[in-house]
Amino acid sequence: MSQRSVEQGFHPPQQARSRESLQKVLAATEHVLAGRGIEEFTVAAVAEQAGMSVGAIYRRFAGKDQLLHAVKDQLLGQLETSVSEALRSPPPGLSGIVGAFTQALARTFAHHDRIFPELLDGQRADGRERGLQALGAIQHAFVEAAHPWLGEIHRPDRAAAIRMAARTIIGSCVHRAATCRFWPDDLTWSMWATETAELALAYLISPENPGPGLSTPG
Repeated sequence: MSQRSVEQGFHPPQQARSRESLQKVLAATEHVLAGRGIEEFTVAAVAEQAGMSVGAIYRRFAGKDQLLHAVKDQLLGQLETSVSEALRSPPPGLSGIVGAFTQALARTFAHHDRIFPELLDGQRADGRERGLQALGAIQHAFVEAAHPWLGEIHRPDRAAAIRMAARTIIGSCVHRAATCRFWPDDLTWSMWATETAELALAYLISPENPGPGLSTPG
């Protein structure tokens, strides 16, 4: 967990047994969120799901806000790690970078998309700050990984184009995770990643569109 986690009122354990206990609590938190939603989310429900006493949870967490923050922090940490690992040795070329990036996002959200809308509903300002920090980190990782392949981009401003592609992919992913339960698109996460990568690549390798009614110089 991040240093920010410690500041939010819960403390990452140092010993293996305590870490296992924490993961049990966080898994129970996800289960309750997925099954009951934010409105019925309570520490007591998490304790029951985890097979622990309410007091045992309160010894580590100040309350349900800290539980929610811990789950969100773990999800975002997994997202950062997944992207970093995928971009460490992707297939060559711009298409390899874009494909690895979108699939890394998809793999993470495929395991957590049932709780993501609930986390958004329950987040406070500090939760948004952590989310923006993670999104900034993965955008930076993508831009850095794509830098050696900027020559494949046909847009007038290549650096701006790769940032635009990163933000569009990330925005599409977050929007899908937040809405897919209520506005399904009939795609698996892997299918979404493939289609989104193709859209991003089509933008990156196409020249600038002069706009309706305008023609490029002959």
